[in-house]
Amino acid sequence: MKKTNTPFYDILGISSATVCLVHCLIFPLLTVLPLGLSHNSFIDLFFATLGLFAIFKIIKKTSLLVSSILIISMALIWMSVLTELFLDIHLDLIFIGGVGMIIGHLLNYKFHKNKNH
Repeated sequence: MKKTNTPFYDILGISSATVCLVHCLIFPLLTVLPLGLSHNSFIDLFFATLGLFAIFKIIKKTSLLVSSILIISMALIWMSVLTELFLDIHLDLIFIGGVGMIIGHLLNYKFHKNKNH
């Protein structure tokens, strides 16, 4: 019996998307405090790349619904990250994409768990 790594990639995707979402929600509040912090778009790029890796491994083996949610969410995240990186314009699409990534990975994890039990 061949063991699949899909749960690992789902957990990686859920974790990455959750940490990214928390970062995007909390970091603007931290920049108000006199801690000397400034926003670095490369952190967003790191999380987007990590999420892209996870969904490429998952979309081949999942349902059309989950694949669609993950691809649309990742597109929203990448549009937001690249717009901020190159045009210095912050788009709130990253929040919608982050929530979509979490939902997509949770659904895939649930479907995968139900299929194997």
